[in-house]
Amino acid sequence: MEQRVFGRSGRRVSVVGLGTWQLGADWGEVEESDALAVLEAALDAGVTFFDTADVYGDGRSEQLIGRFLREHADADVLVATKMGRRVDQDPALYTLENFRAWTDRSRANLGVDRLDLVQLHCPPTPVYSSDAVFDALDTLVEEDRIAAYGVSVETCDEALTAIARPGTASVQIILNPFRLKPLEQVLPAAAEAGVGVIARVPLASGLLSGKYTKDTVFAADDHRAFNRHGEAFDQGETFSGVDYATGVEAAVEFAGLAPEGATPAQTALRWILQQPGVSTVIPGARNPEQARANAAAADLAPLPEAALGAVRDLYDRRIREQVHHRW
Repeated sequence: MEQRVFGRSGRRVSVVGLGTWQLGADWGEVEESDALAVLEAALDAGVTFFDTADVYGDGRSEQLIGRFLREHADADVLVATKMGRRVDQDPALYTLENFRAWTDRSRANLGVDRLDLVQLHCPPTPVYSSDAVFDALDTLVEEDRIAAYGVSVETCDEALTAIARPGTASVQIILNPFRLKPLEQVLPAAAEAGVGVIARVPLASGLLSGKYTKDTVFAADDHRAFNRHGEAFDQGETFSGVDYATGVEAAVEFAGLAPEGATPAQTALRWILQQPGVSTVIPGARNPEQARANAAAADLAPLPEAALGAVRDLYDRRIREQVHHRW
């Protein structure tokens, strides 16, 4: 699989990575054996970037990845984790003392002395403007607790603020055919600064797979059932903030853009990989088949200009009014 330089870290990572939120919680139950099988399939398909967080299953996702990589000691995988969502979202809690405690817990969960990448996990907006916060992150690097740090953001403005910090290695942001705003300023700014871009929620929580209808029922412990209006966390994390009914209709139209031999989901991933400045995209997978299919998107030919224009038109007609002003 194609490898790209990952921002200021200098390491190379696969253009298709693996998001592991679903291996911890909030997407319905995933058995441990199934989770390990997903990791195995992704690695076999050339994936060298796993994204996790300390809050996914309260550490379960990190622990599973740690166990898997101990059993695959030769695997050259960059593991990106996140911190900050296990406490009240109070900027005053983003301190060096807490950062040390949080990264100690993640190091134990993953079974490593030094974390490859730690990202602030969509913290309160004032955190991005705090010199003390970024000084503390620099201290973690100096103490060799972490190799690099980045941020996971909700809005483009937060991303731009973080990119301006000289120590920021990467920015993780929602980017997909239903979320085009990052193309305007965030991706160009990241490229100019040498900051890596991790594209998350690439399938708009599965909408862009084209397999859901207005009548689809999601499990009670699936955020697509309980967070449609931001009841538990930012609404933008669920269906990219798009109204479900609107998203289903738009997904049908998007599916018509899939080239022969490619699924709508693979088409969405291929679209993301064509955006200048993207380092890696992190679709989730609940089974090995999904992991392999996602990885195969990297092998697709670039989408033609007509398809890229059709994505922009679809966004402008159906999606822009709902999401562009908020995120």
